[in-house]
Amino acid sequence: MRTILEGSKAVAEAVRLCRPNLVCAYPITPQTHIVEELSRMVAEGRLDAGYVLAESEFGAASIVLGGSAVGGRAYTATSSQGLLLMVEVIFNIAGLRLPVVMTCANRAVSAPINIWNDQQDAVSIRDSGWIQLFVEDNQEAVDTHIQAFKIAEELMIPVMVCMDGYVLTHTWEPVDLPEQEEVDRFLPPYDPPYKLDPDDPFTMGEMVGPDAYMETRYHVHMDMMEARSVIRRVCEEYREVFGRGGTGLIDAFDCEDADVVLVSMGSLLGTMRDAVDELREEGLKVGLVKVRCFRPFPKEAIHDAIKGSQVVGVIEKDISLGLEGTLCSEIRAAFCGEESPEISSFIMGLGGRDITKEEIKRVARDLAANPACRVEFRGLREDLLKGDERW
Repeated sequence: MRTILEGSKAVAEAVRLCRPNLVCAYPITPQTHIVEELSRMVAEGRLDAGYVLAESEFGAASIVLGGSAVGGRAYTATSSQGLLLMVEVIFNIAGLRLPVVMTCANRAVSAPINIWNDQQDAVSIRDSGWIQLFVEDNQEAVDTHIQAFKIAEELMIPVMVCMDGYVLTHTWEPVDLPEQEEVDRFLPPYDPPYKLDPDDPFTMGEMVGPDAYMETRYHVHMDMMEARSVIRRVCEEYREVFGRGGTGLIDAFDCEDADVVLVSMGSLLGTMRDAVDELREEGLKVGLVKVRCFRPFPKEAIHDAIKGSQVVGVIEKDISLGLEGTLCSEIRAAFCGEESPEISSFIMGLGGRDITKEEIKRVARDLAANPACRVEFRGLREDLLKGDERW
């Protein structure tokens, strides 16, 4: 069914179609509309699920951990400080191999207090053991949430679907919602391979000492590596059923003959696509790589997409303070032990600052004129940089 929905409500509809047994919520801007809409669905009888309002994000994560541990299909959503408050439980969910699905409505992290969009929150917990999938628009958000439950339950690894706060969550767009029967065929009822059951007791998350802890992390790591092929396959299966769904890990555009390749993830890709088209019309050979899967990191796919270019510019809305943009560091690792293009880091859009098409085109032109590797902030306000004030 094709309709026009706010991004948050479109995600709520996608989650409803997946028939979760448990939805746990604690409101935090800008994800609140998602769980608010799910609560309305439960109250109206459109969703047959337990709905629990937690006392904090830590509590919400703990509740979905418990719900998943006893064999339920569990979902929650959060953002920014809320995600960081969950961190202890986030690691536990992954370590217990519980297939929870979470939406992260990406938002800047305090201090100073800022409720607008960047991607620092999700990027900051990249090492927790969750699969992280970033979406470009609200249709992709719908499709990715449905895929996420299947990926999580096949691998027994939790999945975080990351969508830019406000830019997507509060934007109304046309979306094509699948029919319930189609989703039921694609996503069968959850049949957990293990669960907590008083009639068949066992221990989950027991104490592990130095004699075995390393091996448990090894298994999680190897299964995360294997997840790349599962994500691709699930996307292909989804596309066969619904006629769309992405390629799984990355999308590459006009990279075959590109001298300059730009890389990013999230909603910025739409603006970057327009910028690349206009630069091509000017005669500058620019390509574009969209990173959809941030964890597990698709280093082979990115390597193959950009290896023929002279220079790469990574535009991202996060920073590893004291080094460079996090995605840029990841891309450099894809060329370990071999010659690579010049890969530069461009930090833009922090705290919700607009990134214009002209700024993106300026980055590409500057890279073409001077390919030397560098780390730069773009779009800074010079009037705020002057003086001794510390914000």
